[in-house]
Amino acid sequence: MSENGFPSYKIILGSSSKARREILTEMGYEYTILTADIDEKNIRMEKPEKLVVALAEAKAVAIMSRLQLSDFLEKDAEPTLLITADTVVVYEGAIREKPTDKEEARQFLKDYSGGLATVVGSVLVTNLKTGISKGGYDRVEIEEGIVLHVAGGLMLEHPLIWPFVETVMGTTDSVMGLSKALVKQLIFQSLVSSVPADRLR
Repeated sequence: MSENGFPSYKIILGSSSKARREILTEMGYEYTILTADIDEKNIRMEKPEKLVVALAEAKAVAIMSRLQLSDFLEKDAEPTLLITADTVVVYEGAIREKPTDKEEARQFLKDYSGGLATVVGSVLVTNLKTGISKGGYDRVEIEEGIVLHVAGGLMLEHPLIWPFVETVMGTTDSVMGLSKALVKQLIFQSLVSSVPADRLR
């Protein structure tokens, strides 16, 4: 039995992001990694909040399609939680995902100088034993600020970028791609419905 009266559970991180791996490790979780092979450019939404949620859902569906889900449904099997996430940067009303090349990355960083960028990140936790998915998103504003592998070309933890960041209105882990608070909340929510009420007292 783990914390909060829940049975023990396993975690699959549906991401190859080094920052997301580091955040989960910092939180004390052990996990395995599976990545989703989806074309993110095929999923378009006008609102960044809807886009990151749709992308996290698409990643979960893609990963689950490669799993033998019946293995997770066995009565005595530990619950396995699949965590997927997505992040975009919004600057002057435009959604920015990963830069396509170094020149675009440099232009992104020049644009942020003296400006305000908003990072919108989603997290989706899917309980593979119950089929229950719980998701959410958060927003972080970054004031003032060559990166190719992060949304909007804005790698906050990069030593060349951090000195130029004046204010972060939100949590830095959200900017790095995975909100710790949201992960904890969604893990709780995805497990609570499968635990008898008397264990939660």
